[in-house]
Amino acid sequence: MTTLLTDTPITRLFIDGEWRDGRGGGTFPVIDPATGEIIADFAIATENDCDDAVRAAEAAFPRWSQTAPRERADILMAAFEILRAEKELFAEIMVRENGKSWPDAIAEAGYATEFFRWFAEEAVRVPGDFRLSPAGDKRIVVARQPMGVALLITPWNFPAAMATRKLAPALAAGCTTILKPARETPLTAAYVVDVLRRAGVPTGVVNLVTPVPTGPAVARMIAHPAVRKLSFTGSTEVGRVLLRECADSIVSASMELGGNAPVIVLPDADLDDTIPAALAAKMRNGGSACTAANRFYVHSSLHDEFVDRMAAELSAVRTGSGLDRDNTLGALVSLAERDKVASLVDVAVAEGARVVVGGARMPDGAFYAATLLDGVRHGDSITRQEIFGPVTAVISYDDVEDAIRMANDTEFGLVGYVFGPEREALRVALRLETGMVAVNRGVLSDPAAPFGGSKQSGLGREGSSEGILEYLEEKYIALDA
Repeated sequence: MTTLLTDTPITRLFIDGEWRDGRGGGTFPVIDPATGEIIADFAIATENDCDDAVRAAEAAFPRWSQTAPRERADILMAAFEILRAEKELFAEIMVRENGKSWPDAIAEAGYATEFFRWFAEEAVRVPGDFRLSPAGDKRIVVARQPMGVALLITPWNFPAAMATRKLAPALAAGCTTILKPARETPLTAAYVVDVLRRAGVPTGVVNLVTPVPTGPAVARMIAHPAVRKLSFTGSTEVGRVLLRECADSIVSASMELGGNAPVIVLPDADLDDTIPAALAAKMRNGGSACTAANRFYVHSSLHDEFVDRMAAELSAVRTGSGLDRDNTLGALVSLAERDKVASLVDVAVAEGARVVVGGARMPDGAFYAATLLDGVRHGDSITRQEIFGPVTAVISYDDVEDAIRMANDTEFGLVGYVFGPEREALRVALRLETGMVAVNRGVLSDPAAPFGGSKQSGLGREGSSEGILEYLEEKYIALDA
């Protein structure tokens, strides 16, 4: 494939409307995990740079928050049009720094782009209220106003979609923003920020920082009086730390944290429909997704056929660089992530699981073969944590009540999957302790749907009409009747 990325990618911070190097002059390498090659050196933001970003966002907030909703919507629509026109470039940047396959990257580019269109439409539809009090003595007016400066922290696995899913509602609401992307994938974030710059976002409204080390700089920004909102996508462990830091300044926090998604295949499931959907639930983004199917509870009457058919599908997966568009499984984001997945499989085998397909590191790059494990028991190590890789773990069960109990036996509650006759599947879906459930389908994410979890999988919702409300505060005004 001829590269589309003919220009040097943006590798600088974006603060107060300008691209600039960090004050300390340092950089960190951005590595293509498929080859191990350093593809860029990105500017390190010092704590002083982060202070500058907060001040720029604070200074821009009064004007931006008073900008007409239609004007904010027009800027978001302009960004949508740019991203739609540059979809392949958008995808290639992700392939090169993240390692994902071309089909996953082009799908994410489309998904990420849609958040700008969706929230352009939501910007002009922020609800309010006007009513007479029950006592008849006053009119109750409820307005919603932007919170202030929003700090947005995004992960490496969906570097485009997580950036637009946070930036779009924050900007639509009238908040100013500071985007802090994962160190593995800053090029995608810089590209998205540049698209917003080209779309006409005013100076100071969007800022980009990449501090190293991350923790102290993020804590410093959260503690700044101007920062009133934190939106974080990442691990539950880091989320707990950030929540403690938010508590000190009473900063509003939205969090999309870890998952451990169960799949329940009911006794009467149609495997002709279930297998392709289950494959999508597991293998989307190479399994490196918080929504990825983690634990497959398959009824004993279907177990053998399910394993055989999944094995055939996984054996046909073509693994390699996403720059070859025929490959359907890309690299993990780093050798460390690859080795983590390999270690989970090794432990599973030591605990009694059987490798049906895969189970091996690839010789070059951060690749791990599409893998199927059978003979896994509920409670084994691999059922207790996110796999975050292309590994399918199958557990056989006899009673649906047991399957529901096992599915809910986790501290996480992001998403679940149920396959079977619709009425029965819906009954099971309503009993799963998760914020989202997919019934007879492998992918559920949609900008128009509320995305978020329960238990230790997060707080708040992204997308849908709820997404913009995360960046708005209610103000009650009392008037004489």
